[in-house]
Amino acid sequence: MTERELKEIIISAESYRLEKTMSTSNMDKFQEAICAFANDMHGKREKGYLLIGVTDDGKIGGLTIDDALMKRISGIRSDGNILPLPVMSTEKITTTQGDVLLVEVTPSFETPVRYRGRTFIRIGPRRDIASAEEERILSERCASSLPTFDTHPCRGASLNDIDIDAILNDYMPKAIAPEVLANDKRTLREQLASLHLYNSQYDCPTYASIIMFGKSPRYFLPGAYIQYVRFSGEDNSGEILNERRFESCLFKSLPIIESFISDAIITTRPVPVSILREQTVVNYPFKALRELLMNAVMHRDYQSNMPIRFYQYNNHIELMNPGGLYGQARPENFPHVNDYRNSVIAEIMRNLNYVNMFNHGIYEVGEQLRANNCPEPIFNVNLMTAFSVIVKEPVKKSLTNSGNVGDNVNHLENKEFIELLYQNNPHIGKACGKVGMSALIKVLLLCQNPTMVREIARLVGIKSRATLDRYILKPLRDDALLQFVIPGKPKHPKQKYVLSAKGYSTVEMFRQFFNRII
Repeated sequence: MTERELKEIIISAESYRLEKTMSTSNMDKFQEAICAFANDMHGKREKGYLLIGVTDDGKIGGLTIDDALMKRISGIRSDGNILPLPVMSTEKITTTQGDVLLVEVTPSFETPVRYRGRTFIRIGPRRDIASAEEERILSERCASSLPTFDTHPCRGASLNDIDIDAILNDYMPKAIAPEVLANDKRTLREQLASLHLYNSQYDCPTYASIIMFGKSPRYFLPGAYIQYVRFSGEDNSGEILNERRFESCLFKSLPIIESFISDAIITTRPVPVSILREQTVVNYPFKALRELLMNAVMHRDYQSNMPIRFYQYNNHIELMNPGGLYGQARPENFPHVNDYRNSVIAEIMRNLNYVNMFNHGIYEVGEQLRANNCPEPIFNVNLMTAFSVIVKEPVKKSLTNSGNVGDNVNHLENKEFIELLYQNNPHIGKACGKVGMSALIKVLLLCQNPTMVREIARLVGIKSRATLDRYILKPLRDDALLQFVIPGKPKHPKQKYVLSAKGYSTVEMFRQFFNRII
């Protein structure tokens, strides 16, 4: 810098990119200033200048800058007190009024920059420590200006480590218009690079390519898999009933995971909602579980060695993926605002119709769960390094509180029905005078699935086992409507009751009869 250029800077007032000082020994002040310029809070990408040997009113103070001071100031760059290391240069300018040491600082892309753990910024001509909100702005600016991890080169990998056929034959026709693909004469590497699946500079696949189409993703990313565990109880202390790992690339794993959810996790069962009607209830809606798992795959931190945890318990499922909320998404605005930690993976999953990227997934999960009578999902967005969600099974409605059953009790007094029922079930007639026909029919409806005695007792409100057996269970057994699940061992601790073939026919008779008279 010439003396003339220096004077043009000197006469300017202190601002967000200029600080003047006459001190030659206050190293804290110098490093705080350099840290503040590197953070570039104003975001204008303009270099900042620290002028040592200039007064606040813009006059050269007559200092002599020696080599020792030059070395101390230059050493700020690499002494480790300012991290990430700043990009800066120093220059001594000699004038007739004295020496000036010019420190030029380039704004950093990796913000926030900290001096001894504190983030300094410039607000106009003033230097200060950044607030939590200002630090968040610097962090988000860094995230938006740097490529996401999945775009980085996976050094050590080659084209032999990815499934080229899957990319060319299955993915590219879905990602690129047919006419464009037909006229594309570029080399394979150039085509892959245009999709962010290959890094031309380092001549290797990107991490997105390894994660989505790699032949062995865990060789490069040990945590890149999904761990499913089925516990027998309601927490991790229960016995492990099943365990499975999905370790292939996402292109192969995602359709397998969809089938696994449908075949191994989703169960259906008929639930009587009235004497006339059954309703098929699933433990978890498929679309809700699929959406949550796809979100976990898309948003997880693939640099972590922790897998996606897909844990199933007796009454709920818990999903946890490494990596908390990212970028613009924060606890106070979740789920209204989202951001993408893996932008390329998100785009590939969208092209393959696994996600829509409309920021509607969480709302759809809630709608699916409510439609299935499940409680609202429980999201934990306050974990620093992980994100979790708990999904619970549907709320079970007791038949004794079912309005539909009660509404139809009056029809049980119909003489035609009573004669029809008693025709082949004489023992029921004797029991009805004690407990009522409604209780007997409710028990038959409940025992369409194997049922413990305590559940039957709870349904009809009879605490005495002897009374329950005398007036309900024994008459139904004697008329061959109920049978033991474990024959010959009526007192077995795991004994259950279930309808016999005659019992199922009788329940069907209930439905046909009431469909006719109502």
